[in-house]
Order: sequence, then C-alpha cells, then structure tokens
Amino acid sequence: MRAGHVCSVFASLVLLWLGVAAAQTTTSWKTLSGKAPTILAKGGFSGLFPDSSEDAYGFVQIASSPDTILYCDVRLTKDGVGICLPDIKMDICTNIKSIYPQDQKSYLVNGVPTSGWFSVDYNNTDLDQVSLMQSISSRSPRFDSNFYPPLAVEDVRAKFRPRGIWLNAQHDRFYSQFNLSMRNYSISVSKRVVVNYISSPEVSFLTSLRERVSKKTKLVFRYLEESTLEPSTNQTYGSMLKNLTFVKTFASGILVPKSYIWPTSTDNYLQPHTSVVDDAHKAGLEIYAADFANDFMLSYNYSYDPLAEYLSFIDNGVFSVDGVLTDFPITPSEAIGCFANLNKSNTDHGKPLIISHNGASGDYPPCTDLAYRKAVDDGADVIDCPVQVTKDGVLVCMSSANLMNDTTIVISQFASQTAVVKDIQSAPGVFTFNLTWDDIVKNLRPIISTPSYTFRMDRNPRYRNAGKFMRLSDFLDFTKDKDLSGIMISIKHAAFVAEELGFDMVDTVIKALGDAGYNNRPAQKVMIQSTNSSVLEKFKQQTKYDLVYMINEEVRDATLSSLTDIKKFASAVSVDTSSVFPESHYFTMYKTNLVQTLQTAGLSVYVYTLMNEFASQPYDFFADATAQINAYVKGAGVDGLITDFPATARRYKLNNCVNMGNNAPSFMAPARAGDLLETITYKPAQPPALAPMPLLRDSDVAEPPLPPARSNNSTTPTHSGATRMHTHATHILVLATLAMLFARCSLA
Repeated sequence: MRAGHVCSVFASLVLLWLGVAAAQTTTSWKTLSGKAPTILAKGGFSGLFPDSSEDAYGFVQIASSPDTILYCDVRLTKDGVGICLPDIKMDICTNIKSIYPQDQKSYLVNGVPTSGWFSVDYNNTDLDQVSLMQSISSRSPRFDSNFYPPLAVEDVRAKFRPRGIWLNAQHDRFYSQFNLSMRNYSISVSKRVVVNYISSPEVSFLTSLRERVSKKTKLVFRYLEESTLEPSTNQTYGSMLKNLTFVKTFASGILVPKSYIWPTSTDNYLQPHTSVVDDAHKAGLEIYAADFANDFMLSYNYSYDPLAEYLSFIDNGVFSVDGVLTDFPITPSEAIGCFANLNKSNTDHGKPLIISHNGASGDYPPCTDLAYRKAVDDGADVIDCPVQVTKDGVLVCMSSANLMNDTTIVISQFASQTAVVKDIQSAPGVFTFNLTWDDIVKNLRPIISTPSYTFRMDRNPRYRNAGKFMRLSDFLDFTKDKDLSGIMISIKHAAFVAEELGFDMVDTVIKALGDAGYNNRPAQKVMIQSTNSSVLEKFKQQTKYDLVYMINEEVRDATLSSLTDIKKFASAVSVDTSSVFPESHYFTMYKTNLVQTLQTAGLSVYVYTLMNEFASQPYDFFADATAQINAYVKGAGVDGLITDFPATARRYKLNNCVNMGNNAPSFMAPARAGDLLETITYKPAQPPALAPMPLLRDSDVAEPPLPPARSNNSTTPTHSGATRMHTHATHILVLATLAMLFARCSLA
C-alpha cells in the first residue's frame, strides 16, 4: 500500500515540477554555479522515519522538492555489499542486539576501541531479519514497528529513482582489517549505479578515487569538528580549512558543519558569519552545510523557526551555500522553492489575518512594549491586549490576572500576598487586583513565557526580563499611528470583577477606546474577544465593534442552536488548534467539521495559539512552523491565526507560491490529518484512539447578563471570592511553587 501511494504521488510530482521550476527561476542565487542550492536528504526523511529506511527515502518523494538528492552513509557487509546505515555501530540504529544477542565485538575504529555490533560480521543475507530503528531518542519510535531491513545502495536507486544519490564513505582503514575496501567498493558501485556525489572525511580515500570514478561524480571533502585530526594528513580539520587550494586538488566541493559558517556564542546566539563560503567559492569549491534538523536546538536568533535558519544560509544577501544536508527536506524545499527573495514591503492585511498573542510573546515578555513593537515590526495585522484591573482601578495589558505567570512577583515583597481566587483559578496566586499600578511598575519586572519549559526550550533568554508593562491607555496610544488593520481587546472574569471588585470592565474599556479616539478611526477596527457571551452581548448593545467569541474548550463541531446564539452577539469565533486537528501522542487523528460549520453559519474562524517550538506541534507538521500554518490556512481554511510569532505568519503570507493554485509544488500541499498515523502499519504501535470530543451546545454559550458592579469601590475581593492561605500544608505548597518559579525567573 505504501509503495502504491508513493508511486501515485510521484506521478503528481512530475506534473508539479513546472511549479517548482517557476518558483526557483525567479531567484538569483549566490551559489558557485548560480543555480538553486541542492537539498540533500540525510537517510531520506530521517526526521520522521528511521534513517535510511524505505519509508524515509520514499517520503522524500511525497514531501520534498522532486530534485532532492538521497544521501546514504554507506557501510560494508562481510560479503562486500554496501548498505545504508547512519552509524557504524549497528546497535545504535537497528534491532540487531535482539536478533544476534551474542555477537557484540570490540574493534579499533580510527584508533579508538569501540564495542558494538558491526556490519562487517554479517553477510548481507544475514541482515534480512534485522530492522532499522529510530536512533534519536527524542523522535517517535512508533515507526520502528514497520520492519525496515537495511537497503543496499543499488536498492535505493532501483526503488526510488531519485534525481541523484550521495554516498558518504568513511573508515576505509577500519574495513581494511577485514580484507574489505571502501575504495574498491566505491569504484565498483559507481560503474553499476549512477552516483552523483561521494563524500568522505579522509583525504587519502578521495585522492585514490579522483581518476577512477566518472567525471560526473563529484568528490566532496567532509569536514568534521575543527579540533579532530584528519587520519591521513594528521592535521586538524580546522587547519585544513585554511588550505582550500590543497583541497581543490582532490575534491570539487566541501561539506562542513553549519557552525563553520554561522558560529554561535556560548549562550546560543549567532555570531557574525565567517568567510568560509566566500573562501570556498574563490577556491572554485562548492560548499555544502550539514547538521540541519528541525527538532534540534536552533540559535535563539531564529525564534525556533527552522525555515528562518535555512534562509540565513541561502538568502541573506551576502552568500549562499551550494546545498544543505538535512533530516527534514521539506523545509529547505519551502525555503528554496517559495520563500527566497520575498517582497517584504507588501503589507496586505487580507486573509489569513495575523493576530498577535500578547504581542510577539515568542521573542519578548508578553504584553510589554518590546513585544508589541516587535509584533508591529514583524507584520501583525492585529495586536492584542488582554486587559486586567489593578487595585486602584487601572486597566493593564497582562496575559493573566495572576502576576505569578508573567512577572517577578515571587521574588518581590508582595510574594506573601498569595491567595486562592476560585472564580479565576484553583491554584494560589497573587493577582493584579491585589496591587496598584505603581506597585507593579515600580517593583516588578516582566518574565518571558516558556510554554515548552519541560523540553528546556527557553525563549530569548538574554531578554528574559526585558520590556515595560503597558496600561491599556499606553497600548492605545502606541497603536494610533501603526500600520495595523485593527486591535483586539480580550476580556476575562468580567462578572467576578463586577461582583467582587465593584468594577465594570466593559464600560471602562469602551470609555478608554473613546478617549483614545478609536470611535472615530475607521482605518483600524476594534475587536473584542471574550469567552463570555455576557461580555460580548453588553458590547453589542453599546458599540459597533467586531466581537469574537472564544471557545475555551475542545469541541469537534457546533449544534445549530449554539450557532444561532453566537450569531446574536459575535461575527467571529476563535478556536483551539486541537478543535481543528485533534491529536493523540503528537499524531493528528482527523480534521473536525468545526471550521466549516462556523464559516457556513457566516462566522469567521481564528485559530489559537500557534507557536514555533516543535514541541508544541504534532509530528504531522514536521517540526516546521510554516507547515503548521499551511495546514490551518490551506488545509482547514481558517480566516486568521493567533500566534506568539507574527513574523513566521507574515512571511507565510508573502511566500512566492501562495497564489500558484494547482501549480503549487507538492511540498506546499497541506498535511492531511491522520495520514502520517496510517503509515504505522502495525496497528498496536499506533497511538490510542481519542474519546469522542463533545459538540458545542447552546448551554455552553448562553449566560445570564453581566451583573452590575457592586457599589463598594474597593478592588479587594470579598471573602467569598478569595480565600487566604493559612494552613501549614498550604504554606508548604506555596513555598514550593515560589521556589519553582524563582528558578525559572531568576534575574541572574
């Protein structure tokens, strides 16, 4: 079934080739040849499937540019067959330990004693029972159940007929201990199979091939870590980088770690690029960059956006590498085919609408001046302010009423004011209405959000506490002269604030907007978002603002009666990503009918919250924030994106393939929910099915009218609304919570 699917998709790829070519020919490339950079799929699509497996190589044809080169780390068997394996130790990347448990050996590999299972101890037929496995522990092992015997180089060419094959060959001296010759194998296989590239980190090996393989086969010298010694010259790879004229005598190109080109500081920020690309081109050498993987840690400068990283290597206005070696070939396909040389001056505010989530909160602390400024600079169509109220009645932009979420309150003099406010949350907190505006602005500092904290994926740590808090009035003053289609004010807990604090949030927001001139500013629309229908109904009675109902639960669809209710007070709905593509264990299961149902009822649909971090995305989106956006825009048809990273969404709207329609290249086709799951052919290995998601019903939407603000003007909650923490056990809980948060928000 998988083979048939691959073949049908491959046929459609041929039809789409013109679209790829059209996108690429408009770009002027700074490569040595002037042509588009080459995409090298390391072991196929090894970011998903076991490296060098049949599905890994086959998936390249489905989800990557059709001219992608298949890369094979070739190893020799006892009978001299070259097979594709990502590691010389087979126990790292196969299940061989369970098939031949007694066969562990220890050999010298480049002079280092190395224990494990090695291909040299087995004939090729002995490996028919062995299956490739995912060798990177952070990736899903579920595909391992499919059974992938190692593929010979000839199998890769015959099964997939790729545009080209790249063989990486090393350890020639190791194989000579067993009367095997990687040199002789490389010469022999290149006569039976068209081999486009042969790379090696060994000078003597490449020198021995120079006159013995076809001139159409490019020899590439692979650089390892700068301090590592090259075995035949006894020079470090770093020193050999300074003698590219010598390298040119035996190779036509070099393959280097990407850090050779864009080094990073000890705290993982980019340093100025080196001259290595220019030096290689001056020496007449092509230069390929290695070590790209969407689910590895990127420099903080890239904001967890792998497409931005590729563009910095191929479209930076100064240089372009001649190719990239990657575990996720779809992303460089996007970069080269659709995202290079964009017209960034285009400020179209059409669909999909880009709505910030607490400003550009992926790069700066949420709801600060820096986050809002960057959201505007990054091309957000709408920037948002979630309003909270302080003790002295000041409306502030803050992502949560609980100051423990986004400020340094746990290390301030106010940390002891912890309380439980059951109408807001069950956990203890210190809330905006416990402090005055002066208390907040003079004593606290913001903290950047870290939604993927458990994966140690910090956001922009140099700016962890940067920026200034913003009142609603500050926010409205800031937005006046900005190129925005509108602003969004989000309101929560309005009933609690009215009953317990005596404060009318709706009337106060309306007055603030009027005072700022928004009632007379047709160029910028005002959007009000709330999870409470009672809030939106009151705005509907008093204003003509665009009202957005936020569904704060996962639902698969909406009943007709609930739609009727929503349309009485809102023109748009915001829905959680999982209400569009429900997922189980990071696999999407299906696409719901929710978006279509809402749009058929005449409601615009905005999806929240999109994040660049791969840990926030299902595997179906390939650890690629652009593929994620594409799935929601093209696959689900949403009208807007609520995102922590407006820059990623803006670049998506500008891409060169966005208006190509049926001629768009296949790698820009949206991922279909559930398709990746189906590639796990062993059903017990599939993630468990989901319980049926509920429907949105009218009872979920309907609310009593907002209560009037109580006459007492104090903004201290009554005893029924807030419970102070006095028991010894609770104090321990609070102290533990404070200690944990202090570790996250330390100013050190």
